[in-house]
Amino acid sequence: MYKFDELWKATSGFAEEKIVSVHGEKAPNVIYKGTLANEVEIAVKRFNKSAWPDSMQFFEEARVVGQLRNQRLANLLGCCCEADNRLLVAEYMPNDTLANHLFHWEYQPMNWTMRMRVALRVAQALEYCTSKGCAVYHDLNAYRVLFDNEANPRLSCFGLMKNSQVGKSYSTNLAFTPPEYVKTGRVSPECVTYSFGTLLLDLLSGKHIPPRYALDQFSDKNGLILTDSCLEGQLSNDERIDLLCLAAHCLQSEPQERPNPKSLVSALIPLQKDSEVPSHVLMPIPFDADALPLSPLGEACVKMDLTAIHEVMMKIGYKDDEEGTATELGFQIWVDQLQKALNSKKKGDAAFRHKDFKTAINSYTEFIEIGSMVSPTVYARSSLCYLMNDVPEEALNAALQAQEIYLHWSLASYLQAVALFALGREEEAKAALKKGSTLEWKKNRK
Repeated sequence: MYKFDELWKATSGFAEEKIVSVHGEKAPNVIYKGTLANEVEIAVKRFNKSAWPDSMQFFEEARVVGQLRNQRLANLLGCCCEADNRLLVAEYMPNDTLANHLFHWEYQPMNWTMRMRVALRVAQALEYCTSKGCAVYHDLNAYRVLFDNEANPRLSCFGLMKNSQVGKSYSTNLAFTPPEYVKTGRVSPECVTYSFGTLLLDLLSGKHIPPRYALDQFSDKNGLILTDSCLEGQLSNDERIDLLCLAAHCLQSEPQERPNPKSLVSALIPLQKDSEVPSHVLMPIPFDADALPLSPLGEACVKMDLTAIHEVMMKIGYKDDEEGTATELGFQIWVDQLQKALNSKKKGDAAFRHKDFKTAINSYTEFIEIGSMVSPTVYARSSLCYLMNDVPEEALNAALQAQEIYLHWSLASYLQAVALFALGREEEAKAALKKGSTLEWKKNRK
């Protein structure tokens, strides 16, 4: 049992920027990322106040789910039902959902080998839950499959409880809902198998295709058009047919004709490849920033080589301001005020180039105080100037300002790391260095 105050602090008062997802219709609920006092990251699902009026029923259902423990699940850690608050607390999975990796991929599409690994591990999660008496999973879909810090797929434990005491088990539209659920409103283990069939179609196609359309194409021997074009050359026609046959079996209109989770696992094992290759190698995401090789800039930060950092920043110039972060804040500001700001920046740049860091600080400070423009590079350069003048506290503040303007800027994180090292805050410095390394890696993968 978690106290509400504990979860309030962990999520910064359930701050908007901590929201991971919002879900539900009549009884909406929100999932937040949180960090406990012991630095453990958690996912917190906060239910609408009317969703579970009976606190004992909520607790009993959470207790049953909380007894499950498996490496194929994002496991439930606890709950909170103080007063009218209803919250679930689970392991936090940092590497996004299957839906995002399939439908909205940023760096490169998920390959066939990884897709089949996802299918097998979700089936294994369902088999485990079934063996423990929890055969019902509500609204199984690509958003319920999460990736841990080693990029291994895990099934969210949140789907083992409904969104509300008397609410729907399915939030998707009727085209993706098991036909018997549409008729009776009751979810069964066979409904879960049907949803697993739609998940197999997602993995094959890279799209969320209505089952009836997919089955029609398959029966007309048009299975090729259901296959994601990104998978060309990665799977044989036999593998495609095997997966489509399994999906079709799951999507049978008669519930009793669908396979159980144990049969799903048996059918998917032959489709596995490169089982010895770690998931983080197959997936286009770093499993751990500690395993990423440091760039020359990262190395310079670890060594606190300020001269090397200065050289890198001179090469970068202001190109990162082109990301849309150098913005004129007030178009009605007088031209002479704008000119004054630009002159201060120009003077600061000249001093920075010639390593006159005290003059650079004064000029950049004047530019910032005029306030007619915002530039993360000016804050970053100010940060290095403060470091050169042995004022690490001010350097940290300037680097934090740069990060606030340009959230995903690796240089701002690296400068924070150097300032924190200088302040003797080693653990925080390592975290900032890790963040900078990850951000730099992601940008270079684009």
